Amino acid sequence: MVKSILIVGVGGQGTLLTSRVVGNALTAAGYDVKISEIHGMAQRGGSVMTFVRYGEKVHSPLIEEAGADVVLAFEKLEALRYVDVVKKDGVMIINTQEIAPMPVVIGNAKYPDDILEQLDKNGVNYETVDATNEALALGNIRVANVILIGKIAKRLDIDKEIWLSAIEKCVPAKTVEINKKAFLSGYEN
Repeated sequence: MVKSILIVGVGGQGTLLTSRVVGNALTAAGYDVKISEIHGMAQRGGSVMTFVRYGEKVHSPLIEEAGADVVLAFEKLEALRYVDVVKKDGVMIINTQEIAPMPVVIGNAKYPDDILEQLDKNGVNYETVDATNEALALGNIRVANVILIGKIAKRLDIDKEIWLSAIEKCVPAKTVEINKKAFLSGYEN
């Protein structure tokens, strides 16, 4: 059986590193893994999404509508944008951070204040995480993505040591320890 994970966020939040860590862990656990990244205007704070599919044999990395077992959203509005991709029995893991898109920044639109209510109306199963503030408490806002990896790792049947090894392989050597702490923060809480 093939499982699908959609990772969505805004450029600069670490979504691409997250997909590398997740892909590395899944591969180390013995799965066939396919990953496809869509960068968009990532360098300007635009939407970024990554498809991760894994199983015994995966033929395509793309995830169809209502096809994701897990949607990992690094920002609340991104969760709302991709609500139609999560399966009925799937889950969204949502960082509570709010990053205003350009139309909001220039005053042409308002950031929705009812995102979670809209998800509730759509019957979406979700978990919110304040990964940004958890990362700040650890001393480095840049590890919020790894806290989110910890949250998704709890839901997958892969040994914790495999995840820690994947982090060690994928992050710069000087940041290994803070990233492991961030992972454990997400995994254990």
